[in-house]
Amino acid sequence: MDTTSKHSAVSPTHFLNLSRTNQQILFVLLLIVCLTFSVSPPIALLLGLLIANLSGHPFLHLNHKATSVLLQLSVIGLGFGMNLHSAIAAGKEGLVFTIVSIFSTLFLGILLGKWLGIDKKIAHLISCGTAICGGSAIAAIAPVVESKENQTSVALGVIFILNSVALFLFPVIGHWLQLSQNEFGLWCAIAIHDTSSVVGAANKFGAEALQVATTVKLARALWIIPIAIGSSYLFKNGKKKVTIPYFIFLFILALVVNTYVPAVATVAPFLVSVSKVGLTITLFLIGAGLNYTSLKQVGIKPLLQGILLWGFIAGMALLVIMNYAH
Repeated sequence: MDTTSKHSAVSPTHFLNLSRTNQQILFVLLLIVCLTFSVSPPIALLLGLLIANLSGHPFLHLNHKATSVLLQLSVIGLGFGMNLHSAIAAGKEGLVFTIVSIFSTLFLGILLGKWLGIDKKIAHLISCGTAICGGSAIAAIAPVVESKENQTSVALGVIFILNSVALFLFPVIGHWLQLSQNEFGLWCAIAIHDTSSVVGAANKFGAEALQVATTVKLARALWIIPIAIGSSYLFKNGKKKVTIPYFIFLFILALVVNTYVPAVATVAPFLVSVSKVGLTITLFLIGAGLNYTSLKQVGIKPLLQGILLWGFIAGMALLVIMNYAH
């Protein structure tokens, strides 16, 4: 559900001045490393960031489509490692958290946008990305509010910066606070922006955390639909089409099949393993699309709004989970 930012197309300055052929060779070599070695999602993201800024992404024009399709297939595959009954239980527990956190974050985002004097559409896109599911929410809502490319790019830049930090930071905090698998999974799903980093951080924490985080996050992603409809009226663009994340229903189908079709047990572990590798590659590609030149276009005020919103949703969710979640 990630979408690689269009602002990555800005011509960057690279540390290594390599020919296009050498750029491609280096890129493919690192891609093979992520495919064949036990590279964790955070390390894959870091490798992508390094190549984006040292030598550049030689296939940047394909990055958006590749990350989108690969992430969706990986999430569907992870469904073959989960049980429907446990997923429903996790979804129910996260439902109230989801509703409260989404609308409180959107409301706070409006206030912060006005206080900081940020463009209304940029502030709204950052708020939606923080409240729902990061880049996917921004990509779905941007056409609805008719944002310009630079407005969408700034919002995506903010979300991707914080999303990258979360992938490294959350597991450390989770272990430090001795959160349970269930608690950490809930916290990831609510407080980390994009599905890729939610799944990456939760997978690093444990199998139960992965199941809880994936289920709650995908249920949360369905809120794109009503929020996009509300946004169309807020910005008086009621005729715009809303993008529905249909792949979530395939994830649910994978859950059902894995729970009720015993024959799948022979191939399910393989599908899950391949999906985890797919997630690692997705994060490598996301990192490879984030160069310094494009990220510095973001600006201080939108980044500050994103940090404050993220701090609010992460802190509120953690407080509630540690005191009330079981």
